[in-house]
Amino acid sequence: MMEYQFAVDEVLTKVSILREEFLYLHKYNPIEHVSSRVKTPESIMRKVARRNIAPSLTAIRENLSDIAGVRITCSFVKDIYKVLNTLTAQNDLKVIQIKDYIKNPKPSGYKSVHAIVQIPVFLSDGPVDVVVELQIRTIAQDFWASLEHKIFYKYEGEVPEHLVQELADAAAVATKLDMQMQRLHTEVHGHDANDQAGHEATFDTKAFQGLLSLAQQASTRGPEKCADN
Repeated sequence: MMEYQFAVDEVLTKVSILREEFLYLHKYNPIEHVSSRVKTPESIMRKVARRNIAPSLTAIRENLSDIAGVRITCSFVKDIYKVLNTLTAQNDLKVIQIKDYIKNPKPSGYKSVHAIVQIPVFLSDGPVDVVVELQIRTIAQDFWASLEHKIFYKYEGEVPEHLVQELADAAAVATKLDMQMQRLHTEVHGHDANDQAGHEATFDTKAFQGLLSLAQQASTRGPEKCADN
């Protein structure tokens, strides 16, 4: 299964080049942070058992698309689509599926863009096509998703209704924050002014403090466990 790590390395190289190019050409880097992971064999087998998948390499490759993952955190929502379009336009990267949870958020309030892509890894005995899941989101969306994961892990999926509602409220606050940061960026740099017209949003300081409070509560309830969806 080492080809999955090699595939992650290939994607990370592409992202690194993209960051450097943007910085050199535009004096601006749309990518704030990049992280990656490859699921452990134990995590893979738990998911295989949960989904009643045959425990063979062929079946696993055909049915699991999130063994290898790269998460890209961007400054603004617009940057998400800029990075996504630039990466997926590369000839050696084949797009299998894109799920846009920004335009169509999950009921919980989760927002992100997920892209399942296939990339060739050139081994000593020939090329192998490997699937990698890309998750691209803003800093605010990433903060919210991390908070949601901690809370769901603490309550083993059975989250009290009042916390579910607070999470939904916090997701709305994160969206407002993204809008406000984009508007400030536009005002300072003078770009995309027309796109910001009519999108005035009053930042809810009280609600944002609630989001921070939720994060503090979650962080005191035990260690975070990697998501195994």
